[in-house]
Amino acid sequence: MTTAPNQPTQASRDRQHTVLVIDDEAPIRENLVRFLRLEGYQVIDAADGAAGLAAALQCMPDLILCDVMMPRMNGFEVLAHLQATPTHRHIPLIFLSASAEPEKLQEGLSMGARSYVTKPFNLAVLRQLIADWLAERPAPGTAPTEGPST
Repeated sequence: MTTAPNQPTQASRDRQHTVLVIDDEAPIRENLVRFLRLEGYQVIDAADGAAGLAAALQCMPDLILCDVMMPRMNGFEVLAHLQATPTHRHIPLIFLSASAEPEKLQEGLSMGARSYVTKPFNLAVLRQLIADWLAERPAPGTAPTEGPST
């Protein structure tokens, strides 16, 4: 039996991980939301960094895809706020940015971003990055472990 193009597989439907997409460019954000839903993820989206941070704090996503250059609050500021919040610092954040400057990439990774992908990006590569980072996450609805307890 084959799966029709753009239809989620049983494995992807079983994931039910939540991905937050933060991007001020509506066409990119809408395409990402559509793509992720077809992959079987629950998706929340925000049009700027401040709205994205509020959504992250409210909904506790399993992974965040975040633009870097946005109004109201840039992606680095979003990440800094999340890193300063003990309940949210474990959420993997992948930067998606039009900026390919090595300094920006290094800054994002040194702040704790899991990956930094330049636009335009390849959906197959993004699919694999998301799957890889989510594979390391606990099942939805369970608390992450911060290491061995003493």
